[in-house]
Amino acid sequence: MQTTLKKSTDPLSVAADAIVVFVPQPAIASGSAAAADLALDGLVGACIADGEITGETGQISVIHTGGLVGAPRLVVVGVGDGSVDAWRQAGRAAGARLRAIKARTVALSPDDADVARVTALVAGVGYGAYRFDRYKTATPDPELAELRIYSVVVTPAQLRRASRLAGAVAAARDLANTPANDLTPTALAARAAELADQTAGLECEVLERKDLQKLGAGALLSVAQGSAEPPKLIVLRYTPKRGAPSGEVLGLVGKAVTFDTGGISIKPASGMEEMKLDMAGGAAVVEGVGLIAQLGVHVEVVAVVPATENMPSGTATRPGDVVRALNGKTIEVINTDAEGRLILADALTYAATVAGATRLLDFATLTGAIVVALGEVYAGLFGSDEAWTESVRAAGAASGDLCWPMPLHPGYAPLIKSKVADLANAAAKRQAGAVYAAQFLREFTDGRPWCHVDVAGTGMVEGAGTGFGVGLMLAAAEQLAHAPRH
Repeated sequence: MQTTLKKSTDPLSVAADAIVVFVPQPAIASGSAAAADLALDGLVGACIADGEITGETGQISVIHTGGLVGAPRLVVVGVGDGSVDAWRQAGRAAGARLRAIKARTVALSPDDADVARVTALVAGVGYGAYRFDRYKTATPDPELAELRIYSVVVTPAQLRRASRLAGAVAAARDLANTPANDLTPTALAARAAELADQTAGLECEVLERKDLQKLGAGALLSVAQGSAEPPKLIVLRYTPKRGAPSGEVLGLVGKAVTFDTGGISIKPASGMEEMKLDMAGGAAVVEGVGLIAQLGVHVEVVAVVPATENMPSGTATRPGDVVRALNGKTIEVINTDAEGRLILADALTYAATVAGATRLLDFATLTGAIVVALGEVYAGLFGSDEAWTESVRAAGAASGDLCWPMPLHPGYAPLIKSKVADLANAAAKRQAGAVYAAQFLREFTDGRPWCHVDVAGTGMVEGAGTGFGVGLMLAAAEQLAHAPRH
C-alpha cells in the first residue's frame, strides 16, 4: 500500500475511489466533514440529525456522492473522544470497510490531527485492510493500493514512518499466517536474510545445528530433536550509520516455534492447526528489527530468533529428560509442551553473553495462562528492572501494543525447582502459569535489564496473526535512541 502526503486539507475535488472524513462524538460536521456537507447539499448534517452518523469510535457511514465531489463515495468515520487509540480503532474500521467496497485509491482527510493520531490512523487502516489470501484459487478482490493523506500537520518523514510501520506489521502477519509446511525454520531464516540484503546497516547470521551443538545450546536442540526440520538460531544485527548515542545495544528475542504439536506431551487435536502461529513473536522480531533499520533509528539492535518445530517422534525429547542450556544450567523437562521457554533460554543467553545486548526484550506466545488472565487486549509484561519495565509499558501504550505489568517475586522461585536438575520447565502446581514461565526465563538473562512480553493472547487472535509487538519494538528503540548515554 503506497502512502502519499498532500499538503492540503481539501481532498474533495480529487479523483479517488473514496474520500474519508472524520467526526467526533457527539457528532458534529467540522473541517473536511463540513466541507463535504456543503458540497453534498447538507447530506452529512442530515445523517447526523437523523442519528445515522453518531461519531462513536469506529462507526462508519458510506454516502454515495452522485458526482458532486471527486469520489463516488464519502466515508464518514467516528473518532469518539479523539484519543490516539480512538483514531487507531477508527483506522481499522475504515480499512475494513474500504476493503469491503473494493476501494483502491483513497483520500483521507484527518484535518488538524497531530502526528500521533495520523500515525495511528494509517497503521489502523493498514491493519483493517489486511487480508491473507495467497492460498485461495479464486481471483482476489483488488487491494487498497494508495492512501493519500491530506494534512498540513504531519511531515513526509513522519508519514513515511507510519506507512513503513503498517507495512512491517502486515509482513509479520503474513509470516505468522503462512502454513507450517511453507514457513519452516529454514524459510524464516531466508526471510531474515532477505531483509538484511535489502536494508542498509542490517546484517544476518544463521546458526545451524552444528553451530548450536558447538555452542552448547542444549535447550534449543532438545526441542528440535524430534523434528525432521533443522533448527536455526537467526541473528540480525543493526548498526546505525550515524552511531548509537545512548551506547545501548537493544537485544530483541522472539520465540519462533513454526509448528507446535506439544511434542511427546502432545496437544489435543482440536485447534492444533493454529499452532502454526506459535512463531508470532519471532515473526514480529524479524520484521521489527527490519523496520528499525529501515527508519535509521539511532540505537544498536541485535535480534535473536530461535526457530524450530516441536514434534513427537522416536528421537523427540521425553518428559523426565535433563538437558543443559547454553549458560550451563541443567533443566529437567517435565512437559515437552513447555518448549517455548526452553528455546528462549538459549536465545536470551546468546543475546546477553555472545551478542553483547545491554538490555533485553523478548516476545513469545508463551502461556495459555496469560490468555486466561488478560484475554486478547493486553499482553503480559514481566520485567527485572523497574525503569526498563516502565519504558516498555510506555512504548506499548504509545504504539497501541498494550502491555499489563505482572508480578515477579522470589516467592514464585520454588515453582521452577527440580528434584534432579537446576531447574524444571513445568511445575506440579497449577498456579501462576505465566509468572512461572517468566521466572524461568529470568534465569537466562545474565543479570541484564530484561522484559518479557507474553503475547499468547494478543499475537494470535481467532486463528490469525496480529503483528503485535512490531510497533512496541519501534517505540522502545526510539526511546533508547534519545536516552542519555549510560
